[in-house]
Amino acid sequence: MDGIPECSKLSWDAGPTSFASFGDIPGNLCSPTDDWPRPFRNLNHDAAWEHLAAASNPHSVKFDPTGRWRADALNFQPCAETSSQDRYAIQEIHIQGRVWTLSAVFDGHLGSHTVEHVAHHMPIIVREHLELITQKHGDRVVPPPLIADMFAMAIRAFDDAIANDVLELFPGGLSSLSRLSDSQIQEVLDDQLSGGQNYTKARLCLYGTTALVALVDPDHQNLWLANLGDCQGLMVSETGEKAWNVEVLTRFHNGENPLEVQRVMNEHPGEPECILDGRLGDTPFKQPPEFTRRILYNLYPGQHDTSPWEEFLMRNHTPPYISSTPEVTHYPLDPSPRAPRKYLILCSDGFTDICGTNQHEIVDQWARTSACSSSRELDEKSLALRLLWQALGNDPTSVSRVLTLNMDSPWLDDVSIVVQCL
Repeated sequence: MDGIPECSKLSWDAGPTSFASFGDIPGNLCSPTDDWPRPFRNLNHDAAWEHLAAASNPHSVKFDPTGRWRADALNFQPCAETSSQDRYAIQEIHIQGRVWTLSAVFDGHLGSHTVEHVAHHMPIIVREHLELITQKHGDRVVPPPLIADMFAMAIRAFDDAIANDVLELFPGGLSSLSRLSDSQIQEVLDDQLSGGQNYTKARLCLYGTTALVALVDPDHQNLWLANLGDCQGLMVSETGEKAWNVEVLTRFHNGENPLEVQRVMNEHPGEPECILDGRLGDTPFKQPPEFTRRILYNLYPGQHDTSPWEEFLMRNHTPPYISSTPEVTHYPLDPSPRAPRKYLILCSDGFTDICGTNQHEIVDQWARTSACSSSRELDEKSLALRLLWQALGNDPTSVSRVLTLNMDSPWLDDVSIVVQCL
């Protein structure tokens, strides 16, 4: 499942008109100087839940007949004028008669082409690498550290292939571009009348995505979590009657993380502008400037203002500036029937924006509510959708404000959530 939301304009006639102030919308992208207060439709509980579900397109997968091991996911963007650039993936991976599970969230930017490509192909690449390493070990169990290394290698190889597939279109790679005119490069790239394979490969380099990918072994004894970017992984563990522990499993790989800033500065000594305005750069920062100027500029010749790109490329001296090697961590699991319940939450930064400083309390209250629900209630209502409802305020009016705000541009970042029962 690739997590594409099926959002459409909905009818909001179910409730009276009310007004929202700037501070009423959690994590909103608006400016306090916009025209506030703004009208919204105040829906009743059932209507708010129904419309939230319609805007989130929740999806569930059961990994065993009892439903003990399952994953619920959603992709939410309340503005009907905007398509979400987040994606998620939930898949079973069959290796030598045994079943691994993969779940992931991806936060795309600048466009949806690359994130769509990654969400579809990432499970395939991980499966291929898993097959190779398990075949090498035969009947022996692959040690967890080797699985972690394999996981990181699979993701890095996949990312490297995006640029390498384009360079292979030009025999000799980057060094050959100086011998080609712009029109010759355009002729190679512009093959849309004959299928568009070259064009599609090059277009992937214009956009980007983060990735947070979880892998669980067939015996449910091990979890590996691979992180690239600013998505977040949380482990919610039952510690006693009505008591839960919320642990953050990942750290952000962006300019707001001092450790990440220091890593980039250490790798690029003498380049004080390798970090600017809290940003680490984008896809062109993984390749020398001529990759962007000779290939990407010629993908849409004369159609785009290249001055923002040039601002970055002027500082592009020793690429790459952003890493394609994920941070992989391993967590042991207890598969016994009497083991305390655990939930793995994977989410894009849109969810952390909504929660703000209240994330721990929001997740804790969600866990307590879910623990008190009957098995039938849990089957009928997605855990991911329950979590989003909790984060939006846990009442129909708060949810209605976010769902039905009268604006033409997005007031929230895209939100993807996967909740996996472990």
